[in-house]
Amino acid sequence: MKRFVGILLCFALFSSAVPVGWAQSEKQPQQKQRETEQPQLVDNASSAVLLEQDTGQVLFDKNSNEKLPPASMTKIMTMLLIMEQIESGKLKLKDKVRTSEFAASMGGSQIFLEPGEEMTVDEMLRGIAIASGNDASVAMAEHISGSMEGFVKMMNNKAKDLGLKNTQFQNPTGLPAKEHYSTAYDMAVMAKELMKYPLIRQYTGKYEDYLRESTDKKFWLVNTNKLVRFYPGVDGVKTGFTTEARYCLTASAEKNGMRVIAVVMGAPTSKDRNAQVTKLLDYAFSQYTTKRLYKKDQPIASIQVSRGKKKTVSLVASDNVSLLLKRGESASKVTEEIVMEEKVKAPVKKGDALGTLVVKSGDKVITKEPLVASEDITEASLWELFKRGFGMFSKSE
Repeated sequence: MKRFVGILLCFALFSSAVPVGWAQSEKQPQQKQRETEQPQLVDNASSAVLLEQDTGQVLFDKNSNEKLPPASMTKIMTMLLIMEQIESGKLKLKDKVRTSEFAASMGGSQIFLEPGEEMTVDEMLRGIAIASGNDASVAMAEHISGSMEGFVKMMNNKAKDLGLKNTQFQNPTGLPAKEHYSTAYDMAVMAKELMKYPLIRQYTGKYEDYLRESTDKKFWLVNTNKLVRFYPGVDGVKTGFTTEARYCLTASAEKNGMRVIAVVMGAPTSKDRNAQVTKLLDYAFSQYTTKRLYKKDQPIASIQVSRGKKKTVSLVASDNVSLLLKRGESASKVTEEIVMEEKVKAPVKKGDALGTLVVKSGDKVITKEPLVASEDITEASLWELFKRGFGMFSKSE
């Protein structure tokens, strides 16, 4: 059972007549179709999509659900799993990663790892994010799961967790393989998840760096994503190229507090790819803006916890909560409601979903965002519960 905690606030925002429709923030991504005719921004590529980061709203779409080879954009998922390992504490940037003969044998883009060579997770990440190293990707995959096959299983499981039905991986590199495919939309969702980790931007947003800097084998890294240098605000994510896939790019950029993801797949040249991604980014920043309601991890409410060491736990936003607005729209009233679990009993784990923030414009739901526990709440001991109960009786006398 859940209970409403009423309308929190009502304030003026931009128009309710948003031409692209509002995105509903759920665990499973939902691709919204445009309600008005979209501009012709991409004419020389197989597919493309433009996605706003916080809301997941699609601003432009061209064949975005067509299954295509993603080439090295595959490494977006590889990096996402690495970030999750770091976030959970299972992996540290200073950890040493040994290169197997198999990892060292990878062709294509590489940082020329030798069998038995060790690099830190930090160095491997630089090799993957900046230089698109296939050898570094496989070395990290083997380090995390014990084998490339085990890591590929993790990749496909994560794709399912994200609700991606048109993606299947066969390797962590993007090297050509039968039944290795994704879509522009799915790549955008993966990039959206990856860019939630500020740490990754220190890698994907860097134009050049060096490996083995203190040795005679100093290796210069230059980002394959040239927009990192030439488009203000671009700080990711990943290029891709094979003969089959042609030129691909998933780019992330932030301007005036709004972050967008642009994906182009199957462009004939790198110049065409970069030009069309640039058009998509220009369109997003010139036509739209966002209104941030809450930041990720910002406290929004609290809820009582039965039999816990602490009697209450704060509920925080599980992600940024924003409204996507078309520039120049008129004002309308937006309301918020919180729906919380009726009864919560210890133990509670940090991140447990215990409520939902519902934002509405009139009767129309604009967005829903899970509210999660801000900390662990362990069970109180019998003695603590006894003292608590005794204290209540004492106060009543």
